Amino acid sequence: MGRLFGTDGVRGVANADLTAELALGLSVAAAHVLGEAGTFEGHRPVAVVGRDPRASGEFLEAAVVAGLASAGVDVLRVGVLPTPAVAHLTGALGADLGVMLSASHNAMPDNGIKFFARGGHKLADELEDRIEQVYEQHRTGAPWDRPTGAGVGRVNSYDAGADQYVAHLIGVLPNRLDGLRIVLDEAHGAAARVSPEAFARAGAEIVTIGADPDGLNINDGCGSTHLDLLKAAVVERGADLGIAHDGDADRCLAVDHTGAEIDGDQILAVLALSMREHGALRQDTVVATVMSNLGFKLAMEREGIEFVATGVGDRYVLESMKEHGYALGGEQSGHVIILDHATTGDGTLTGLLLAARVAQTGRTLQDLASVMERLPQVLVNVRDVDKSRVTTSAELAAAVTDAERELGVTGRVLLRSSGTEPLVRVMVEAADIEQARSIAGRLADVVKSTLG
Repeated sequence: MGRLFGTDGVRGVANADLTAELALGLSVAAAHVLGEAGTFEGHRPVAVVGRDPRASGEFLEAAVVAGLASAGVDVLRVGVLPTPAVAHLTGALGADLGVMLSASHNAMPDNGIKFFARGGHKLADELEDRIEQVYEQHRTGAPWDRPTGAGVGRVNSYDAGADQYVAHLIGVLPNRLDGLRIVLDEAHGAAARVSPEAFARAGAEIVTIGADPDGLNINDGCGSTHLDLLKAAVVERGADLGIAHDGDADRCLAVDHTGAEIDGDQILAVLALSMREHGALRQDTVVATVMSNLGFKLAMEREGIEFVATGVGDRYVLESMKEHGYALGGEQSGHVIILDHATTGDGTLTGLLLAARVAQTGRTLQDLASVMERLPQVLVNVRDVDKSRVTTSAELAAAVTDAERELGVTGRVLLRSSGTEPLVRVMVEAADIEQARSIAGRLADVVKSTLG
């Protein structure tokens, strides 16, 4: 059996790759691994279970709840809520584990299972490996102690979760949003209720689109992966800004009053300056991935803020933040982690804090985001090559060195091998887009000739 857990939980086409049987079995295994702390401390383990609104979440939730309860875990069903809300409630309610059913920005046929440990934290690789090991043992017939009678878990709905999460968000804001008109694109997803409520309670005049989930329309032409509707709505309604989430609302992208996109790097730059001004940017450092735009790095250097680069993936950003005590990190895609107030990326929190900065300063989002100049990025995928040699080829290394010399300090080259395909990604950034395209093309040819 190949590894089930990917970079963000277990994900696949619902009822094909991700079946009810798999969901039930993984939940039993997670109960044994993550519920041990509660058992050792003399109380029955408790789990918080939430989901996004996609149709398959209904039967998968039933399977997860059945698995947990059959393993002696009490379950609090919080219903349709964003991933960061489930993480927050897992910590706030003192639960031993949390489970979120979502495939994030993926299309409706997909779904996923994400587990949280105590405190609402993402699982380390070792814990995921232990869950997989226990799951495989059970799948191949290893017996386990099944509780009976009063020992089985009890299942209850926890209807206060949405209000509790919104109250948490409002309590974080440094100032109100009165006077702002904001368009919210909820991607017909998990934040369709709580995000508009939070922005309205914070004082903003809100316009919502993509806020009518029916189980089938999640991420369908809307949300953070499809910004055209939001751009048009912001301009049409004369809004100050627009905020877009993905299906489980752990991402946030924005649009300024002209309809121009504000990506995750720009959001990070705005929040970094705001947090430093408020004394909340610990060690004057922000964490982002190697895929962040070079313009972000140059802007942070100019502003006297340290930039720490990690591998691609919000989990690596989070690991660096936790290890070194940093407060702010994120990705170009809009995963932004504010560690003092969330254990994972939180799109609603990010959007609220971005709007709060606009309200506090009286400046437009366009003006605030101009702290960084987004340099053109050219990405070329070179397929059917031996990606294992991308870091050992002397000829390729020499070509990269020559390219970086040609680009100088206002450009850069990044080569990445795909995690699942025989593919190498060549990324070139430069102030001159034609120069970037030319260099990317030349490097792609070298990759093909040396690794093909």
